[in-house]
Amino acid sequence: MRSDFTFWLANQYYTKLVGKVIPAQWYSKIPPRSEDLSMPSGKPTLEIVSHCWQYAHLAIYQFSSLAAYAPEHLNVVHTLFHANNDEDTIALAEYFAERKIKNVTWRSIALPKQELFRRAIGRHRAALNTDADWVWFADCDLIFGKNCLDSLANHLKTQQTGLLFPDGERITELLPPDHPWITQSLKQPRPVTVDDSQFYANPIVKAKGAFQIVHGDVARTMGYCGNLKLYQQPDNRWRKTYEDTVFRNLLGHEGVPVTIDNLMRIRHAAKGRYKDNSKMSQVRTSLRKAQKPT
Repeated sequence: MRSDFTFWLANQYYTKLVGKVIPAQWYSKIPPRSEDLSMPSGKPTLEIVSHCWQYAHLAIYQFSSLAAYAPEHLNVVHTLFHANNDEDTIALAEYFAERKIKNVTWRSIALPKQELFRRAIGRHRAALNTDADWVWFADCDLIFGKNCLDSLANHLKTQQTGLLFPDGERITELLPPDHPWITQSLKQPRPVTVDDSQFYANPIVKAKGAFQIVHGDVARTMGYCGNLKLYQQPDNRWRKTYEDTVFRNLLGHEGVPVTIDNLMRIRHAAKGRYKDNSKMSQVRTSLRKAQKPT
């Protein structure tokens, strides 16, 4: 494991220099040209790739939204990476795997938690192995509401580019840890719903984090920072995806914004992936309370 300072220093090199001052091809295969990208001849297939670490209380909303609002004009493969000892998430994935939803295929992949903590590891594997026309590198707390994926399907049929991102989402106010949406029992998983009147518009200005929709040809060619050992090493704690910036640098552009319906996210003060009352948990909670969405 690298020290935090060593990681920070190496991360600065990759985010600030590679693909800008230093040629991207030193570290990655050259992505296909836009004009060479394949276009779906029929109904597109989208693979949604999420990671879940102690987040089953929010992942349940993503699963439920795919079951309730399964697209008609898009085939979806939902791939969830989770820890091999995360009982709540495993139970959740198993419950929905038994539900036969038209145009939705469920996949769950167990990893040692040290591999899960560095999301580029799972994303790289998914990218190289996908058969989909497009891959959405998401987070497990995104909610795909009514007409969300069908409105995206229109763009996936016509956009001949390597990277898309939604130009907006709908989010809640910062909910307290005891809010009913967050404290639902997971002992018996079941579909859940949200009151969409509690969400308001929040713009997205670039393809980052959970908002990267990558063309399948690009994903299969480049993977996800696979040649950069810094981002492919297991870690001992959950890491932010700093490599998102590097991925865009290697790709050579920032992505094309597209408008889709009812992409939603529940915001909350307490992060389940950090230990209660830990210094990291306290810092993250304070920052989230101080930040106002723009």
